[in-house]
Amino acid sequence: MARNKIEDLRDHLFEIIEMLKENDMELDKAKAIADIAQVIVNSAKVEVDFIKVVHGNGSGFIPLDKRAIEQ
Repeated sequence: MARNKIEDLRDHLFEIIEMLKENDMELDKAKAIADIAQVIVNSAKVEVDFIKVVHGNGSGFIPLDKRAIEQ
């Protein structure tokens, strides 16, 4: 099972927003983190599409609620 979940990414991104608001992080570093986060989000979108197509269980990155997939 994957160690990090999409919820963890969301939490980290909100922490970065707070750090930016408090001037505790450079804008260039925050931009680099946001770019990496976008890649992770895009990969999650691909995983969701994969799950829908093959009616599979996924890889564990996105917690599955099989009821939501069947709708």
